[in-house]
Amino acid sequence: MLSRTDLRGRVPSPAALRAMLPRAETDVDAVLNRVRPIVEDVRDRGVPAVLDHTERFDRVRPASVRVPEDALKEALDRLDPAVRDALEESVRRARAVHADQRRTDVTTQVVAGGTVTERWVPVRRVGLYAPGGLAVYPSSVVMNVVPAQTAGVESLVVCSPPQAEFGGLPHPTILAAAALLGVGEVWAVGGAQAVALLAYGGTDTDGAELEPVDMVTGPGNVYLTAAKRLLRGLVGIDSEAGPTEIAILADATADPVHVAADLISQAEHDTLAASVLVTDSAELADAVDAELVAQVERTRHRERITTALRGKQSGCVLVSSVEDGLTVVDAYGAEHLEVQTADASAVAARVRSAGAIFVGPHSPVSLGDYCAGSNHVLPTGGCARHSSGLSVQTFLRGIHVVDYTREALEAVAPHVVALAEAEDLPAHGQAVTARFGGAG
Repeated sequence: MLSRTDLRGRVPSPAALRAMLPRAETDVDAVLNRVRPIVEDVRDRGVPAVLDHTERFDRVRPASVRVPEDALKEALDRLDPAVRDALEESVRRARAVHADQRRTDVTTQVVAGGTVTERWVPVRRVGLYAPGGLAVYPSSVVMNVVPAQTAGVESLVVCSPPQAEFGGLPHPTILAAAALLGVGEVWAVGGAQAVALLAYGGTDTDGAELEPVDMVTGPGNVYLTAAKRLLRGLVGIDSEAGPTEIAILADATADPVHVAADLISQAEHDTLAASVLVTDSAELADAVDAELVAQVERTRHRERITTALRGKQSGCVLVSSVEDGLTVVDAYGAEHLEVQTADASAVAARVRSAGAIFVGPHSPVSLGDYCAGSNHVLPTGGCARHSSGLSVQTFLRGIHVVDYTREALEAVAPHVVALAEAEDLPAHGQAVTARFGGAG
């Protein structure tokens, strides 16, 4: 079922590997011209534009953008007890992990009388996006809200697309997750118009202010990503998320049943989802292919999964050794990387590029999606080679606070003047010497 790339006996350069490895193609530039008019319309007309575009794309026109608080409470009250228990456990574990990511202010005494303090200040207001297309993602509410709250963000709004089935409100499980986390502000808006409204703000149908945010986080489709790109700078963003990915580095010790199940679980997200196996065992590759055929037939979303597994973004890469496999997965930079090899912990410790690493046979990606305690909002499209997933740090800004006495400044003044003259910026030096009666 998976196409094969045979790299046995050779290890291409990193540049060559990036070009030949399976990868979903998402051309954000191609949709910018379709998204730009939506963003500009929301900027100019506010909520009426949002509702017009919502009616066009989601086939429903909510009575208002902001979801009434009693709807949040009702959704939580009606939530399936098993789902509520699972969400509560997911939140508990996520809070435990993210609490250890908190930064503390640090003061460095550079010289006597001269200090630099690095203060960590949370973003004041953040918009958190929870998708609502092919699937509903209350887990994304957890993954966005928990690190933001842990960082100390004082104002949060969750956005999720309205659903005609639910009277123009977001899916009730999304509303319940927000209520469970103590988020009282939820907007029934999705896609590019959601990002635009978060960036520009507006006035709701009842006259209430919809305050703009300072930052937008959360995954979405290519249109939402294009809106993030257009509005980056006016607001901060976490990343430009592409289709989801799993790579599995496995050897002959891996169980093909587990490997196939994990590849399928990721393909279930989207027809563009990428499922990639990297192995030094042709026998394992054959066994996984056989398992894929058998297991896909038994899945609910077999058509979607089959399309994803047979797409050019998915495949099996044969290598000569686990060592060569490490080179391949580092070049690929997967959103999710599973290591199912002998001595998996030692192999995983050598990986340099992955959004998250799942070690051994009992740490599947789906655990990380829900209840590992880790965050599942991760870099895609190879961006794990240079970027990290969502964390408490995403919502913090480091601010240097410089505090020098007169004596400490006077002692360093000659160096400041020398460097200012070297850069032909004499007024910079004069700004120092003027404090001591000098002309610079």
